[in-house]
This record gives sequence, C-alpha cells and structure tokens, in this order.
Amino acid sequence: MSVIFDKPTISAFDDLDVRMKHGLRWCRRRRREYGGVGGRLEKPMFRFFSSVILISCLFSLSLAQPPANPPKGEPTNAAEAAAQKAKTDAVIEERYQALVAKLPPDQQAWERVLQDQLGGFYLPIHKREKIAGRSSAWDFVQDDPKLPRVLLIGDSVSRGYTQAVRKALAGKVNVHRAPANCGPTASGLKNIEVWLGDGKWDLIHFNFGIHDRNTPIADYQQRLEQLIERMKKTGAKLMWAGSTPCPDTKDGKYKSAPIVERNTAAAEVMKKHGIAIDDLFTAITPHLATMQNPDDVHFNGQGYDFLGETVAKAIEAALK
Repeated sequence: MSVIFDKPTISAFDDLDVRMKHGLRWCRRRRREYGGVGGRLEKPMFRFFSSVILISCLFSLSLAQPPANPPKGEPTNAAEAAAQKAKTDAVIEERYQALVAKLPPDQQAWERVLQDQLGGFYLPIHKREKIAGRSSAWDFVQDDPKLPRVLLIGDSVSRGYTQAVRKALAGKVNVHRAPANCGPTASGLKNIEVWLGDGKWDLIHFNFGIHDRNTPIADYQQRLEQLIERMKKTGAKLMWAGSTPCPDTKDGKYKSAPIVERNTAAAEVMKKHGIAIDDLFTAITPHLATMQNPDDVHFNGQGYDFLGETVAKAIEAALK
C-alpha cells in the first residue's frame, strides 16, 4: 500500500519564520508516522525535505525584497510620477511661453487661437513640437499674396494629411488648416467663426463624418446645411471631402456601415448645393490593407501621403 504525502499549506503563511516552523513540524510529523530505521521517511530523506523547505523559504524571501536602489531619477510610486510629470510640464510650458514671446504679433495671435482650440490632448503635443522646432499641421502659414488661400477643415485624418497637401502644393497654394481637431458637425457649428477667421478664402476643403457616425442622419444633414450656408458667405469655392473608411472592429468601437451611410447622406446635401466632392473613401479603399492602421480609422505615413496627394490634386484642379 502506497503512502500519499499531503502537502503542507506553506503558501498560507506570509511570515517566513512561521512558514519555516510549519514546514519543519510537517517533516517531523511525517518522520514519526513513517520513520524509524527502515521506515519510509528515514533520516537522509528527512534532511532532504528539511533542506528543500529551507531553500524555498529563502528563495521566497529573496523575491519579496524590493530593489535596494531603483534607477536614479525613476519614480518609485504614483505620487513621485505625478510630481515628475508636473515638473516636466512646467519646463515645457516655460520654454513654450518664452518662444511665443519672441514671435511676431501675427504668430502670437495664432498661438493664442491654438491654445484656445486644441484642447487637452493636442495642445501639449503642439507645445512639445513647437519647442523642439518640429513642423506640424498647425504651423503658422505666412501667405504668399500671389497665391490662392485654401482652408482645410476636418478631424484627425485631415490633420494627418495636411503636411502632405502643403508639400504637394508648395509654391502653388497657401494651405491653412483649422486650428483644431474639428470633430463632429456640432463642434463645427460652435467653432466655425473661429476657423474661418478674418481672411479671404479661395477654397474651403471640408469634412465631417467619423465623429458623426452616431449622429442621426437627419440631424447630420441639417447641420451640414447650416455649415454650408455659413461657408458660402465667405465667397470661397467649397469642396466636400468624403469620409475615409472605418473598419469593423471586434470591440464594436468602429463599424463600416455608419460611414457609408453618412457619405451617402452628405453626397445628397452636396448635390443640392452644387458642391464638388473629393471622394477620399473610394480613393483609399483599395489600399486599406497597406495604408490603414489595424483596427483603427487612422493611417500610416504612406496612407497620409497618399491622401494628401489626392487632396492636393483635387484642390489644384478646382482652382484652375
């Protein structure tokens, strides 16, 4: 008849000393039950189990010990991390304000608009890019008075291709963009006056769609009507940019059908007003596998370059 050795519940004890005593008592008890010379748990075996218990306890203790000295400058808790972030943010803010103070008045005015419009996500990004000397979609545009002025209005996809549009139309068009991630039509109605500014526009290339994917179609069309009526007053040509595709994600965050439905609804409004359509949906669809980020509405660099070149061609053709 074989004997089954039940395991001690060492893991139930958090204190090392208690765990060691418990383990040794278990060994002694088993030695008495099965031990003695010729028994099933003879002296060598007893020593073996005792050693195993001692080693396992010491190993557990070594794992429980915190690092003696964390890397220099690395926060050791949430409070330190928050304090470090606040310190970094303060340095960035100081450098940004110092940089802005040296800008010409028109560029300072543009920065104030960005500070008001970009919000908590994009404004910190803009400040870091600004002090690092990196170009961005929200760069101040110094107009060449001989060239037409174009305004891009749209969401983060539009932001992503803005630089590519500027590159493609360099020396041909002054390409501006609205000082925000323009979001849904509701945001457009609220901020359109700021986005249009005081200057004269030759063409306004605009889009609302991805952020309106849950907006009822009737409301979406009505808001587009209101935005179009306001933009028409600028005297600019208007060009609608079809919303780019949304994938069907497993978590349900994005679905393809709402974008198709809103592109159709928007096309009806544009036809009514005689507004040209830059069909970015159809243009990018054959390239989604290589140009759109997985399970996302945004694009990689190649995708934004493609969209930017497509937009640039449409703008250039409309201005002829």
